[in-house]
Amino acid sequence: MPRRQSAYDEFLKGTAHGVAVRSDGRLELAPKFSLLADADASYLWSIRIDPKGTLYAAGGSPAKVFRFDSPGKPTVVFDSTDLSAQAMAFDSRGVLFVGTSPDGKVYRVSASGEKSVFFDPKTKYIWDLSFSPDGTLYVATGDKGQVFAVAPDGKGELFYSSDEAHIRVLAFDSNGNLVAGTEPSGRILRMSRSSSKTSARDSRDSKDSAAAKAEGFVLYETSRREITSLIAAPDGTIYVSAIGEKQRTGQAPTTVISTPQGTTTFTTGPVVNPGQAQPQQPFVPFPPIVSTSIYRISNEGAPEELWTSREDVVYSLGLASDGRLLAGTGNNGALLAIDGHGVFAHLAKSGSAQITGIARNSSGKVFLCTANPGKVYSVGPEYEAEGTFESRSFDAQLFSHWGRIEWWSPPSSGAAKSSTPSNDPRLEFFVRSGNTEDPGREWSRWFGPYTKSGSAMEAPPARFVQWKAVIHDGRPGDGIDWVSLAYLPRNVAPVIDGIALQETGVRAQSQAGISSGQPAPVTLKMPPSPNVSGVVVTQSSTPPRFEQPPQGIMQKGYQSVVWTAHDDNDDELRYSVYFRGENEREWKLLKDNLEQKFYSWDTTALPDGAYYLKIVASDAPSNPPALALKAERESERFEVDNTPPVIEPVMASLAMPYIDNPRKNFSSRGVTVSFTVRDDTSSIERAQYSIDGGEWILIAPTGGISDALVEEYRLVLPPLAPGEHTVAVRAYDRFENVGSAKTTFTVPAAKP
Repeated sequence: MPRRQSAYDEFLKGTAHGVAVRSDGRLELAPKFSLLADADASYLWSIRIDPKGTLYAAGGSPAKVFRFDSPGKPTVVFDSTDLSAQAMAFDSRGVLFVGTSPDGKVYRVSASGEKSVFFDPKTKYIWDLSFSPDGTLYVATGDKGQVFAVAPDGKGELFYSSDEAHIRVLAFDSNGNLVAGTEPSGRILRMSRSSSKTSARDSRDSKDSAAAKAEGFVLYETSRREITSLIAAPDGTIYVSAIGEKQRTGQAPTTVISTPQGTTTFTTGPVVNPGQAQPQQPFVPFPPIVSTSIYRISNEGAPEELWTSREDVVYSLGLASDGRLLAGTGNNGALLAIDGHGVFAHLAKSGSAQITGIARNSSGKVFLCTANPGKVYSVGPEYEAEGTFESRSFDAQLFSHWGRIEWWSPPSSGAAKSSTPSNDPRLEFFVRSGNTEDPGREWSRWFGPYTKSGSAMEAPPARFVQWKAVIHDGRPGDGIDWVSLAYLPRNVAPVIDGIALQETGVRAQSQAGISSGQPAPVTLKMPPSPNVSGVVVTQSSTPPRFEQPPQGIMQKGYQSVVWTAHDDNDDELRYSVYFRGENEREWKLLKDNLEQKFYSWDTTALPDGAYYLKIVASDAPSNPPALALKAERESERFEVDNTPPVIEPVMASLAMPYIDNPRKNFSSRGVTVSFTVRDDTSSIERAQYSIDGGEWILIAPTGGISDALVEEYRLVLPPLAPGEHTVAVRAYDRFENVGSAKTTFTVPAAKP
């Protein structure tokens, strides 16, 4: 049977080196991914490139800014006692400005490394810094949700005051408008200078709003709580990443305490009425609610959700030289590339928990900064010269022989020329096998290379197998759409897990065969569930077989049996039912070639007595005759009894003496009735009598308990009127077979 891998989720479980895993289920070469430096910081928040092309990264704790003049150990160009250097910006002359948090300030750092306070916003957090073309520095803050405009001389003023607690990120769109992302409503705001005219409504705003120099317009309110990154593309498109779930109205607010290591502690406060002012909450560096979305807002203002996930959290966005959107995620530190259609590629893992910043230089090289721990990586623009991908080991569940390996690789796009001779293979595959889940030294060696799809694999028979692909030449677009391994598990016999004999008189049948006129259904006794040690992985394209459970009805004379069985090869099974008498040695076929796991038959064709059943399961439909295997299991003892009990002649006698009762003309002499009931197969269950066609009355045997093949009965009838009377008796055995008899007698009239 074939084992094909072609889905993103399956490929993502493998190990990629220089290979990107795409969401449409394709493997292809990835841009070159290298560690540039390991900063002496727990986390880095911001990465920027100055006008000369020098790379800087800021983070903490404590607050530091690093300069990367060359690969290797970075140089610290700024430090302070603040918890973190949250944001950086460079003016047109290349002067560095740093914003710190909490209770932070904006510092100006000279070329010689001297720092001085450039602007103090008198607020809790400084989240982002951005210079406009005219040299004005815009400062995004929390927890009052304000943006300040600071002139080159350090004189600042309130530019915009929002209803949000935090202005998290800033950017300038293609028209030069300042755009911001907020928290906790997850809004995208466009801010522009206020006009000289002020409406009556504007005059009723708060002091902060009245003092602000800008008006805000909500471009889009996302379904998320916090905007983590915002970038404006040259064509006017705005890309936004947002995370977290919004707090519902009336929901208890949450207090979050952030530690330098990025961990959080939560306490729940009182429920706030909708009309009551909401308490302001501090920013959560790494929120526990794992949900994220990336939005695209066109230059006309139309928003759309480009990508979403409940597993990855996006902390940073950037643009690659090929135009794809880059997304840095946590908490697995992966870098994603997303095209305009929402198809994304898992390019690489950083080794840190979060990718928190992305920057690109003029030559197209992308730089990343990370947190936990703080590192800096470079990406592209050149592609890896060679990429390898090792699949996750595949468990065939059983000892298996390996067949051929096949794959499909679309023609290369030819975007880059190869220096390797054209007759050298671009793709090579290797295969190895073993009998432990995790590949290691106890596995076989790698067999290959296989350069032609459909090659026979040489790996020795085993339970597990793994393949490896090597993509050569460094040509973007070279890729693999699917890989298929053929294998043949060693055939094992099916297993009959249990047999359940039903009560006598119950008929089992498929639900499809039930008609509306049949008796009410009865509950069938079911055998135990299959004793399967592990999950059988079915690699066939055939959908799994589903069998409806049988339905039981009462029908005298029928006997039913239900069983359960399984096959570790997931083979199609056929069943046969045999029977034998208790004192017989040979099994006789009752029914063969059954597909369902139940059978009912009319036992009236069998002599009364004790019997056994044997169920035989065969996997012949799924195997050649020489390899087919069988399994069998015997049932417990059961009895067949279709013969009613025999009632020996019923005797009625008058008791002596007697006393006349002239007043009512009744005889006071008692009438005694006696009889014997016999059954050759099963014990007598109960007996009843009826006088002159009246109601049936239960009678106990002389021994008190009805539990033998022979029971004697004796009863004295109540006083009867003179004349002829008939007493009928009937007896039931354990299988509800009934025998009957009667006697007639005369009660004489009373003497005068």
